[in-house]
Order: sequence, then structure tokens, then C-alpha cells
Amino acid sequence: MAGGGLEELAKIKSFDELLGIASTYPREIVLRGRIERGLIEEISRVKKEPDWMRRLRLRALELFEKLPTPKWVIGLDEIDLEEIAYYVKPLADRVESWDDLPQWIKDYYKKLGLPEIEARFLSGINTVFDSETVLHRVKEELRSKGVVMIPLEEALRKYPEFVKEYFGRVFPMSDHKFAALHYALWSGGVFVYVPPSVRVEQPIEAFFFVGSELEGQFEHTLIVMGEGSSLHFIEGCSAPMFKKYSFHDGMVELYVHRGAELKFTTVQNWSRNIVNFNNKRAIIEENGYVEWLEASIGSKLTYTYPTSILKGRGARTRNINVAISNGPFIKDTGGKAIHLAPNTHSILVSKSISSNRGLTVYRGLVRITRGAIGSTSHVQCDSLILDNTGKAYTYPRNEVEEPEAEVTHEATTGRLGEDQLFYLQSRGLSEGEAKSLIVLGFIRDVLQGLPLEYVSVLSKVIELEFSEYGGVG
Repeated sequence: MAGGGLEELAKIKSFDELLGIASTYPREIVLRGRIERGLIEEISRVKKEPDWMRRLRLRALELFEKLPTPKWVIGLDEIDLEEIAYYVKPLADRVESWDDLPQWIKDYYKKLGLPEIEARFLSGINTVFDSETVLHRVKEELRSKGVVMIPLEEALRKYPEFVKEYFGRVFPMSDHKFAALHYALWSGGVFVYVPPSVRVEQPIEAFFFVGSELEGQFEHTLIVMGEGSSLHFIEGCSAPMFKKYSFHDGMVELYVHRGAELKFTTVQNWSRNIVNFNNKRAIIEENGYVEWLEASIGSKLTYTYPTSILKGRGARTRNINVAISNGPFIKDTGGKAIHLAPNTHSILVSKSISSNRGLTVYRGLVRITRGAIGSTSHVQCDSLILDNTGKAYTYPRNEVEEPEAEVTHEATTGRLGEDQLFYLQSRGLSEGEAKSLIVLGFIRDVLQGLPLEYVSVLSKVIELEFSEYGGVG
């Protein structure tokens, strides 16, 4: 996904050449089979969890068994949950230095450019390979400010009451069937706490890598922002091509206290046989601010709708979604804003690109409850279709219960003209290069404010998506 290694990827024609055969790497523990009580308790036992977490997992299992598959989910016919490995622990201890990683993991991450971008740009990084954190580095700047950034399993042991206060309280397990599945099976992830009034100048990143086929990854990210604090958190996702599918069902919970600001950026470049659920929600108190940037490029199927609950007076959110479906794939994405207090404000922006039988879907919700006087929301959905086979659907939903509030919505759909393509190709660009240039122009306004290094990464990933190899994951 990230960093200097991307410049070399266009020369590579297969993932065997890039990373070797992913499914042959050494693994210490693999748990698979029916999703039942025995499996859940074994995961909890292996991870040495407190009893309240074991009971939470079992409650989630009961909900998973009772809840129906959501009506908005399509394309899951090939998924057989009983053949997926739900917990995979690679044969590697957690380390704090790239040099201390086993060579086979080091080769993966070096090809993705992670060591270089971390050294130049980040205050800290947490990398999850399959179901466990394998590398965790925090620079002294963060420690000196009292910022806590540790794997979530470690936070369970060090700060059990604090984790218990927030875990599962932002995104409830009852929301839908696959949210319940996540809580039953979660493993890996990161916990971040920023103390009041602390401003973290450089971003921190969590990077998630799925290393084998027929695997489930269920990482959980929990971030708590103290009053008046600020942070930019970057989430990266990647996986090589497999012969069969793998399944990702991650969770992000953000709690933003009064006056705090949090930017949450996701660059998701799964390979084209990953089925991806990404459950994301934030609760924002008085005068707090959350900005989501969701870049969904890879995967066979993606379902993600970052949600902001504007709980306190003056809370604000900006939700930007970029979805590219280049091929017979589905990107069902969007955003939600729930206004619960007066003078709250939201902006939801969707940029979708489809081609080569690809389908993009915007599914959004703005709800302004009675009493949220003076609140405003603006929704903008822009779709670009690059050929005669791509499709784009938009399903906005506005629920306005407060008469002294304002909601606006605008949508555009455009098609790439043959004259535009011909002009760029006449200037020496290939068809893929021309399409990637047009796509980058289409999303240029949403890239403003993103760190230069990540604009470069995202640009390169988009170029590769429309290259002759059609993306590399």
C-alpha cells in the first residue's frame, strides 16, 4: 500500500514475484471450524483475556446467530464461513524494530515501503500481520506527551477499566450481523489515548496485512481523544492476490471529547479477492471535530459507511469517500451523520469511479433529531463512469425532525468522453495512464489537506489500478 516500494510495482507481473507464495509462511496457531461457543472460548483462552471480554464475545455470538444477513449486502454467495481461519498467529514475536522482524515478514513490509515512510513521516506505527501485532514502534515525542499507543490486547491488560468503558460503546454489536461476528472473533488492532490539550504534530499509522487465503481478519481500533487534543491517524490495508478469497471484518471506534479534533484517513488497497466489511463510527462531544477520508480502491466487495454521531453542541464532521470499482467488483460505500445537539454541522462528500463492469453505490444517511436547532448538513455525490459497462447508484436518505435545521444535497454523474481519452492518448499516454490522470483530476479537491507522502502513495495506487496489470493489491 504505502511508501517508496510502489514505484517498482508497475514492473512486477505477479504476486509470486513480489512477495513469494503467501500461504506458505510459518504460522504458530490457526483456528478454524464452525463458529460456535468452543471456538470463541478458545480464542479468548489463547489471548489470556479477562472474563468480561470472554462474556462479551459470547453475547456477540448469540447475536450473530439470531440476526439476519443485512438486506443491503449482496455478492456473498461464495463465502463459506466454516472454511475460513478465524485466528491466525504468525510465527513471530512482537518487536519494536524493523531489523528484529523475521526475514520473511521483513521482505513483505520492505516491498510495501513501510520502513521508509515510518522513518520520514510518522510519530508511531502499529503493524498487524493476520491476527496479531508483529511490530510496534512509538517515537519518544509521543511518550513524552503521555500519548498511549499500544496493541489493543495489551491495553486490555494494562488499562482494563478504561478499555471496558469505551469498547463496544461507540459501535454496538447489535448494529448488524457482521458487526456481531466481529465482536465474537476480534483479534489484533490498536488502542490510542491522547491526553487533554495534547496536540500530536505528526500522524500515527496502523497497517493491516492479510497474508493467506481463506482467512478472516477482525482487527479492532479504539481511539479516545481527551478534551482539546488533536491527532491524525492513518489506517493502511493490503493483501496479495490469492487463488481463493479472504474475509476482512474490521472495526473502528472513535470517542472525541469536548473540543478535540481527529482526522482518520484510510487508504485501502486490498487485492481483488478480499471481501471487506469496515465498520466505523465516532461519537463527538461539544465543539469536537472528526474528519473521515476513506479511499476504497482494492477488494472484490467493500461495505463501509463511516458514521459520526454529533452528540454535543457545536460538534462537526467532514466525511469524504473515494471509491473505485475497476472490474466486475462492488464498492458499496458512503457515510452517515446523526445530529443530536444544536448547532451541529456535517459535510458528506462521495467521489465514485466505475469502469469495466464495476459497480459503485453511495449509501448515506443524514438524521437531524428534534431539538438540534441551527444544525446544517450538506451532501455531495459525484460519480464518474469511464466506459459503457460501469454503473453508479446513489441512495441518499435524509431524516429531518427539526424544522430549524438545514439539509442540502447535490449529485452529479459524468461519463468519460472518447474525445478526452483520444486527446490524452495523442499526447503519448497509454489508455490506462490517461484514465488514471482523469481520475486524479476528478478527486483532486478531496486530496487537499492530506500529507504529501500519502497523496503520492494514493496517486501511484490509482495509476497501478488502471495499468495493464489492473492493480496489484
